[in-house]
Amino acid sequence: MDGNPFGNVPPPPIQVPDNFPHSSSSSPTPTTSSPSPTPSAAFRYKGTRSRSGKWVSEIREPRKTTRIWLGTYPAPEMAAAAYDVAALALKGPDTPINFPNSILSYPIPASLSATDIRAAAAAAAQARLVRAPQESGQAVNPDIGQESERPEEYYDEDELLNMPNLLDEMARGMQVSPPRISSFSSDDSPGNSDADNLWSYTL
Repeated sequence: MDGNPFGNVPPPPIQVPDNFPHSSSSSPTPTTSSPSPTPSAAFRYKGTRSRSGKWVSEIREPRKTTRIWLGTYPAPEMAAAAYDVAALALKGPDTPINFPNSILSYPIPASLSATDIRAAAAAAAQARLVRAPQESGQAVNPDIGQESERPEEYYDEDELLNMPNLLDEMARGMQVSPPRISSFSSDDSPGNSDADNLWSYTL
């Protein structure tokens, strides 16, 4: 026999312990990151949804399966304001809305009919469209908006009450005799004509 104590039997394999340090060249296990939120998961106003690049607004009537269509608008804020008006009318002032700070400025529907609620909702949406450019400092088209938001004509009450003195000053400036101020009378009184109010003077 030769000097090999195992004869033709191969030597046993070497056992590597579990805590044996691995080579630094080994690549770490890749970690998976959470996916970014999709646009559909973004914030959306109550009672609104996007469709074909615009925003629609509707609300379900309480204790009913029917819905009230509030309109289609170019901006989500307009659709949200339309929903707020309808929600306040149908569910009361304690219901959650999109713009709580605007609750006092929202129009109140004339009745709880779908037509009146839709009209008030459209008015609130239009007001929201006007308010947005004003807050950003942009110019606003004067033809857009409610009649109540247009500037009112100004009347000077002091000049109206001081009309005789004002006419005297005008007459002195024109170097003519001042007109005769007659007492106010009804349009139906006899002798009332535009000729009494004409200025008569000679050069």
